Amino acid sequence: MPENTDVVVVGGGYAGVMAANRLTRRDDVTVTLVNPRPSFVDRIRLHQLVGGSDDAVTGYRDVLAEGVRLVVGTVTRIDAPGRGVTLATGGTLGYDHLIYAVGSGSADAGVPGVAEFAYPIATLEEAERLRSAVGAAPATAAVTIAGGGPTGIETAAELAEQGRAVTLVCGEVLGPYLHPRVRRAVAGRLAELGVTVLEGPGAKVTGVTAGAVRLGDGRELPSAVTVWTAGFGVPDLAARSGLSTDAVGRLLTDETLTSVDDERVVAAGDSAAPSGLPLRMSCQAAVQLGPQAAETVLSRIAGERPAPIAVGFAGQCLSLGRRAGLFQVSRRNDTAKRFYLGGRPGAGLKEFICKGIAWQLRYEARRPGSLAFPSWAKDGERRKLTAGRGQASAVR
Repeated sequence: MPENTDVVVVGGGYAGVMAANRLTRRDDVTVTLVNPRPSFVDRIRLHQLVGGSDDAVTGYRDVLAEGVRLVVGTVTRIDAPGRGVTLATGGTLGYDHLIYAVGSGSADAGVPGVAEFAYPIATLEEAERLRSAVGAAPATAAVTIAGGGPTGIETAAELAEQGRAVTLVCGEVLGPYLHPRVRRAVAGRLAELGVTVLEGPGAKVTGVTAGAVRLGDGRELPSAVTVWTAGFGVPDLAARSGLSTDAVGRLLTDETLTSVDDERVVAAGDSAAPSGLPLRMSCQAAVQLGPQAAETVLSRIAGERPAPIAVGFAGQCLSLGRRAGLFQVSRRNDTAKRFYLGGRPGAGLKEFICKGIAWQLRYEARRPGSLAFPSWAKDGERRKLTAGRGQASAVR
């Protein structure tokens, strides 16, 4: 009988679930997924949870392969030399290989008052607290959203469509990723919904109080509810465990997603920094990196050389309320083109993509290894050239 191999996946988001499902291709691999919650969080729908149009959760048994063992708990330390993880409960799990897929969360960038008075929206619990705060505020109360990226835009549109008085503080520019032509379309839709959009050098939040937001140019905006969407951070588990990370805290890996410190530790999703050149934190990258991280582990189990990552982007979709949306078309290397689909068709495409992500998770669970992104859609060659020039700056 062949020896059994134990693989622990830390983190049950998009990347972690895809990785765990792909690992079940081999009958001699035991897969354990460790996640703090008993339910899968469909993070791309958290702004809908705030608005009340979706609960953003589903049972793990709906998206996990039958053979994956789910452990509800929090990993507090990875002992790479000893090949084990410590749980917050004090228990431990041993492993032969580990996939690090802890994802990302909120980041306040050290702005005074954010931790005390603002409501982030990067996790299920944060979104639930924000929903309660919005529900408790008077219908005419001012809502200020800090951050002009996808989360800020979608949350602003969701709340404004319900009649809330929303101000979106973008910093330098609305939707930095968007093509200027597409940015104008988003701005137009937000204006239709009554959202006040603040851009420019002075439109940066420098402080938050219980009832106001201070901007870099000295303005003070009244704000009964302040929502913080200005950037993401990653958990510090890797750094606390003595593994090399980039400056943000993502696990530093080579192009096969293998830790530069230990070939039995592989990363996937938002918490991975291959060659010190991480991909955009996104569901779109996570559902591709998860299976590729699993393939790296499976290759090592088989005594084969792992393949370098190849990820391709198609664009970025935004919901602009329940009646409109937008899909920004991109090149494979994640740079925006001038083309987009907006309005109700854009909303329909956005919903189709959201449902498609859940479908991909379920499909990989039922038929592990059968879901493959076409090679023509990936940016492997360009990634290879870029990574060759990259300087991996490690923090330990």
